[in-house]
Amino acid sequence: MAHSATHDAGATGAHVPWYRVLYIQVLIAIVLGVLLGWYSPKTGVSLKWLGDAFIALIKMLIAPIIFCTIVHGIASIGDLKKVGRVGLKALIYFEVVSSIALLIGIIVGEVIQPGAGFGADVSKLDAKAVEGYASKAAADSTVAHILAIIPKSFFDAFATGDLLQVLLIAILTGVVLTGMGEKGASITRGIDAAGQVFFRIIGLVVKLAPIGAFGAMAFTVGQYGIGKVIDLAWLVGTFYTTSLLFIFVVLGGIAAFAGFSIVKFLAYIKDELLIVLGTSSSETVLPHMMTKMKRLGASDSVVGLVIPTGYSFNLDGTNIYMTLTTLFLAQAVGADLSVGQYATIFLVAMLTSKGASGVTGAGFITLAATLAAIPGNPVPVAAMTLVLGVDKFMSECRALTNLIGNGVATIVVSRWEGELDKKKLAEVMAHPVAIGTEISDEAPEGPGEDAPPPAPKAVAAQ
Repeated sequence: MAHSATHDAGATGAHVPWYRVLYIQVLIAIVLGVLLGWYSPKTGVSLKWLGDAFIALIKMLIAPIIFCTIVHGIASIGDLKKVGRVGLKALIYFEVVSSIALLIGIIVGEVIQPGAGFGADVSKLDAKAVEGYASKAAADSTVAHILAIIPKSFFDAFATGDLLQVLLIAILTGVVLTGMGEKGASITRGIDAAGQVFFRIIGLVVKLAPIGAFGAMAFTVGQYGIGKVIDLAWLVGTFYTTSLLFIFVVLGGIAAFAGFSIVKFLAYIKDELLIVLGTSSSETVLPHMMTKMKRLGASDSVVGLVIPTGYSFNLDGTNIYMTLTTLFLAQAVGADLSVGQYATIFLVAMLTSKGASGVTGAGFITLAATLAAIPGNPVPVAAMTLVLGVDKFMSECRALTNLIGNGVATIVVSRWEGELDKKKLAEVMAHPVAIGTEISDEAPEGPGEDAPPPAPKAVAAQ
């Protein structure tokens, strides 16, 4: 009985002072950043570098981490047929759920009509404000998109941080090492060791998340102001509501089918959600998400394949954003879209969203590419200036939805492959807040490190 009481006490996380809990620190930082940006916009804007520096620190580690985890995931499976099977299952899941997200954006846009009556005058729009995004999108043709996956050299992919290029190199490396026998195994162990170093480094960097979140939020509110959100509140509110609908209905239904509660899952990854909320980038929590999915019962090999590839191929929030915002802009400028144009929006958005990873602003570039590809150009790219001021606020929701979608995908594919530890899943879901917080306070596990769910510290001390 005493042991049970101690377990309950430990499970509440009371042994950790509240001010040392990462998600509380991030939450406080977000609130302070919003207040500073609101009351002193100039000061808030000047702190942009804090958020940029934090994301830059994370980004410098993401490419090698993805390389190491993908190589480990493929090599640890050992059977290329199984690698192909897991990869195919993941891609099928990604495409089906991504299609649902795109369709939901279109349906909600048609039903709610967030841009109806906006009455934007195309001739008065300032195209210069979005020239940078438009120029990047102009070069994003289908052929260019495919060729862009191939890096100029092995190391160029890491230098530029292009995740699709890193994925390609990692897959090729993993496949080759699998067929090299013991020599390949020794190289794989070296890559695993390097991966663990990168994971430890990022564990230190993530402790700076409150500072990064403070600077990013202070800049966002100081630069764009709350007034921008109020002006386009109908669009922003529709997007957030649609994303919540997708999370709790679509992903919630998928989660229930896989044997867990989406609400408890969100409680389990609350620390990561708050960091993403503050930084608008899901890349900032990639290592911790991988650790948490393994602790939740997903196999090491599935986590190593699904999470990294999901960052390029499973972007549910970005998909909802692109179709919903495209329809908003069409309605705002008074453009009537045909069935063929709707189909083009769907197909182009499906293509351009690939590789629009958790980097802030990537969704805006893919939106420009989608608008430019619509036959007849009914919605000029210059119309994007209408949402430029609120895109930063919407990018937070995109990143959050992408993160949740990838987490759910990992558990589902692991279950589909028959490699989900249901007992471990049940144990973690019994105390999602306490265990989730405890894992977030630890250094993330590198490739090959697969520990069971942590016992509450109060119990471990006995």
